[in-house]
Amino acid sequence: MSNFGLVQVYTGSGKGKTTAALGLALRALGWNKKVCLIQFIKATKNCGEIKIIKKQLPKFSIHQFANTKKIILRPTPEDKKIAQKTLKFAKKIINSQKYDLVILDEINPAINLKLIDVNEVIDLIKNKPKNLELVLTGRNADKKIIKNADLVTEMKLIKHPFYKNIPARKGIEY
Repeated sequence: MSNFGLVQVYTGSGKGKTTAALGLALRALGWNKKVCLIQFIKATKNCGEIKIIKKQLPKFSIHQFANTKKIILRPTPEDKKIAQKTLKFAKKIINSQKYDLVILDEINPAINLKLIDVNEVIDLIKNKPKNLELVLTGRNADKKIIKNADLVTEMKLIKHPFYKNIPARKGIEY
């Protein structure tokens, strides 16, 4: 990270959006940068990245707000309330200027499911501190998000072991 930060979006139907963001986080930590991961609509604590972050990476702060391990297809009023609380927390973290890199993991589906307002996120992007690198992950990135980002990468699903009834594997998918 230099003296200016960009907005990156990792989206698409393919696997690897959060993984790419975590790779960037690892790179930043290697340069002694402070990183914060805020997870929207995701609450799995029993996964490798959460375990190692909490155990070994003191400059990597992680916050999970969702109250479910399931993918939200039909959001409840409670899901919306939690997502809005998460966005409010994200704004506070971003404006604190304590971090060099902030990852808003699964924020794109939270927007797509109408749990949070895309215009609030655009406002957050436009008013972020100049030196902060901001990453937004998740499938179905809104066109407004894409337009306001500096870098957009789309992960495209071509083939996935799930379709062969191969379950998620410890240390690989979680």
